[in-house]
Amino acid sequence: MACAVHTSRNMLSVHRFKRARRLLLTSVLGLLFVGLASAQPPEPDTWQSKLSFHASAAYSPGSLVAAAAYTGFLQGIDFPTEWGQGASGYGKRLASELAYAGVRNTMGFALDTTLHEDPRYYRSNDTGFWRRTKHAFRGTILTHTDAGGETFAWWRFGSAYGATYVSNQWYPDRVNTVALDLSQGSTQIGFDFLANFGAEFWPDVKKKVFRHKR
Repeated sequence: MACAVHTSRNMLSVHRFKRARRLLLTSVLGLLFVGLASAQPPEPDTWQSKLSFHASAAYSPGSLVAAAAYTGFLQGIDFPTEWGQGASGYGKRLASELAYAGVRNTMGFALDTTLHEDPRYYRSNDTGFWRRTKHAFRGTILTHTDAGGETFAWWRFGSAYGATYVSNQWYPDRVNTVALDLSQGSTQIGFDFLANFGAEFWPDVKKKVFRHKR
C-alpha cells in the first residue's frame, strides 16, 4: 500500500513537472512575441518617445499576452501557494504581473530619462545566427545613449531589480526574501534578452513567411 502511495505521488510529481515545462515554454513564446515589435525605428530622443516606449512595453497587446502566459506558468507551479488556484488565484497572479509591469516601466522611464539612455533595441547589421544572437545579448547588457554612444544599461538593470523588490512586498512573507528579489530580477533580464532575440530575428521570419504566401 505504501509503495502504491509512493508511486502515485511520483506520478503526480512527474505530471506537475511536465505541465510546468509546457507552461514555461508557452510563457517563453509569449515573451518572444513581445519582441516582434520591440525593434524601434529611429525617432527623436525625447521624454515623450521614451514614455511611449515604456507604455507599450508595459501594456501593449504583445506584453499582455506575455503576462498572461507567464501567469499561467506561475499558476501551474502554484506560486505562491498562499494565493490558491482557480480563477481567484489566477486573478491575483495576473494582477501582480500587471502591477509589476507598471512599476518596472515607470522606473525604467525615470532612469533612462534622467541618465539620457535610449531604451530602444537596434537590430544588428551583421549576418549569421550566432553573431546576431551575440548582438541581442550585448543589447541587453548595454544600451545606446541619447548622444549616440553606448553605455551600461542602468535603466534596464535598475528597473528590473528595483521593481522586483517593490512588487515582492505584496507577496506572502514566506517568499518575500532578498534571494527571491535577486532571482526574479535576473529572470527579468533573461526575459529582456528573449524579447531582443525576437526583435532581432522576427522581421526575417516574417519576410520569408509572406514571401512564401505570394
